[in-house]
Amino acid sequence: MSDLSQEEWARQLENDDNAFILDVRTAEELEEGYIPGATQIDIYLGQEFLNELEKLDKTKNYYVYCRSGNRSGQACAIMNSIGIKNAYNLEGGFMNWEGKVAE
Repeated sequence: MSDLSQEEWARQLENDDNAFILDVRTAEELEEGYIPGATQIDIYLGQEFLNELEKLDKTKNYYVYCRSGNRSGQACAIMNSIGIKNAYNLEGGFMNWEGKVAE
């Protein structure tokens, strides 16, 4: 797992042809806006969250975010534990993201 600054995360994502953006916020938080192209899997779903992660392509590079960066850091650690090697946490989370799109 890597914690990336907002700038590093955006730059790396932009240049990554194997990228998958993962939003681990709740459905309610999703209404505040999102990063274009993101797939949402709520980390609070517990076992269902883990089941959904197991379905993901382990060869992709995952760019993970939540509201503040805490849950996405936890999600990256979980992803690493199930064999997903490249998981990048957005430090500071969505609330500091410049390129967000309102619902």
